[in-house]
Amino acid sequence: MSNHRNNPSRRRFLSNFAFASTALATGVGSWVIRPDWANAQAGPIKVGVATDLTGPIGYAGNANANVARMVVKEINDAGGLLGRPLELFIEDTASNESVAVGNVRKLIQRDKVDLVLGGITSSMRNAIKDVIVARGRTLYIYPQLYEGKECTPYLFCTGPTPAQQCDEFIPWLIKNGGKRFALPSANYVWPHTLNVYARKVIEANGGEVVFEEYYPLDQIDFSATVNRVVSNKVDVVFNTVIPPGVGPFFKQLYEAGFLKNGGRLACVYYDENTLNINQAAEIEGLASCLDYFKAITPEDPFSAKIQAAYEKQFPGTFLFAAGSAATGAYRGLKLWEAAVKEAGKIDRDAVAAALDRAKIAEGPGGPAEMVPGKRHCKMKMYTAVSKGGKYEIVARSAGMVDPKEC
Repeated sequence: MSNHRNNPSRRRFLSNFAFASTALATGVGSWVIRPDWANAQAGPIKVGVATDLTGPIGYAGNANANVARMVVKEINDAGGLLGRPLELFIEDTASNESVAVGNVRKLIQRDKVDLVLGGITSSMRNAIKDVIVARGRTLYIYPQLYEGKECTPYLFCTGPTPAQQCDEFIPWLIKNGGKRFALPSANYVWPHTLNVYARKVIEANGGEVVFEEYYPLDQIDFSATVNRVVSNKVDVVFNTVIPPGVGPFFKQLYEAGFLKNGGRLACVYYDENTLNINQAAEIEGLASCLDYFKAITPEDPFSAKIQAAYEKQFPGTFLFAAGSAATGAYRGLKLWEAAVKEAGKIDRDAVAAALDRAKIAEGPGGPAEMVPGKRHCKMKMYTAVSKGGKYEIVARSAGMVDPKEC
């Protein structure tokens, strides 16, 4: 992945906002997008987004900010919420927890937002959640796939959990890859916790974990790991190494003949945004399990409508993709919209109570609904395989899958 993509410049970010004359810079990494209309009696409802506009996963954060802009515009064009317009505030968390905490405080203390959506890594969520829900007494929606076990009151999760990504995917991998698994991993909370769940599912389905290892987030030399994969005749590499290491790791596996000799790559955060990290041949056959792939749009008119609207408004390299939390951001904002309508007011407790049982009939990948009392979301899940640099859907859940959390 190029530096240009990993670290979008301020000029590049400004150009993304060029179409919106109402987008105002209010400080370094701070943006406010005013509605085109205003209710003189009540004033706007304020939506805050805290995400990585810059840093190693800026491609994902920019996509999330774009989704928020798209959904907020859609809601405003339809008359707003409770007769009031939405006003959008965006803060850069910069892939840096200390920067993020200060910027999220701006959303709470200066801008007095009614909702915060954002955070991509689990370490970022853990860094900012107390600022939002405890000290700030504000609702928080976390849109990213993650390791589960987040049961903080007033924090709602709208991305896939380990149960949703593993329960059907791992049996598919055993059938279509083999029983001998390696779990090479980045050394932080998501891989550690996900691997505990994955190991249970692997072993319950007759598979074996040959080895499980953890590496520094910035490691790029994986020769020793590749040798272990090859020498131990591993069938499936269930990967949770993340950028910047994942590209070199997959390339080194390819050069060692892992794919040529029948090995299967699996990576549950891999989406359309990450396909171009490597040459197509280096990840041919890579399997992923997510709540959405662009490949489903021919069979799902509503997903196709969302995808087309996003691409029209935001052409370029920040793609609408599930592993980058864009689908969870869309789903989260629409579930929150449904909750505000049901509550009939913006009071945190009233909206949280309504959000606890909120449903949407349509969304990226299909319908979604919160599991009452659990603050996690049921959704459809899809397994896709990379072929020639694009995904093909090879399996799908029969209906919405339970997150099995909290």
